[in-house]
Amino acid sequence: MTLDAELLRQARRKLYSGVISDVLDSLGHPEHTMAANLRPLDESLVLCGPARTAQYMEVFHVEKGVNPYELEIALVDDLKPGEVAVMACPNPARIGPWGELLSTTARARRAAGCVTDGLVRDVKLIRAMKFPVFAGGIGPLDSKGRGMVMKIDVPVVCGGTRVAPGDYVFGDVDGICVIPKKLAAKTFRLSLKKVAAENTVRKELERGDRLADVFKRHGIL
Repeated sequence: MTLDAELLRQARRKLYSGVISDVLDSLGHPEHTMAANLRPLDESLVLCGPARTAQYMEVFHVEKGVNPYELEIALVDDLKPGEVAVMACPNPARIGPWGELLSTTARARRAAGCVTDGLVRDVKLIRAMKFPVFAGGIGPLDSKGRGMVMKIDVPVVCGGTRVAPGDYVFGDVDGICVIPKKLAAKTFRLSLKKVAAENTVRKELERGDRLADVFKRHGIL
C-alpha cells in the first residue's frame, strides 16, 4: 500500500525516531531499531521512505569478465523518488558499498537517502550535497574484491534488523527505525498524534508543573 503523500510529508517534517520507536513498541513490534553504531553523516538531516534493498556477499577476488557492480548499479539506477537504498553487508568492517558518485546518482533520482551497515567514503562531498546517508562506519575501501551484491529487492538484515522491500525506514540523529509496510500508515498517524501530545506536555513542564503531575494527566514521559 502506498502511503498518502500528505501523511508522508508530515512524517518527514514533524516526526523523530524516538516517538516512532515508542509507537512501534505500543503496536507490539519492539524489534525495530538498527544497531546504534549506524550514524548519519549529517546529523541535521532526516531520512524517511520505503526501502529498496541490496544483499551483499563477501568476496575475495573478482572473476574475469564479471562486473562486480552490476546489481549495485541496477538498484541505484532504478531508485524512485522518495525511496531509500538499504545496503546490507555481511562483514561491515570490510565492505564499503556507498560513496559520492552513488549519492549523486540517487539524489538525481530524488531518492530519500541511503542506509548501510557497511562503510561509506567521500564523506565531505556527500555532506556538501546534503544527501542523507547513514552508515556503520567511514573508510576509504571500495567494495570491489571485498563485497558484491547478490540479490536486490529481497528481505535483508541491515544493522541487525530485518528490512523487507517496501518497509519504511526513518532515520535521524537518534537512530534508525524500520517500520513494516503494513504498519506504516498507522505508525505515522499515531506518531503525529503523540508529537502533538508531547508538545502539550513540554509546555506544562516549561511552566514549572511537577513531572509526576504531568505524567498523571497525560501518561507521557
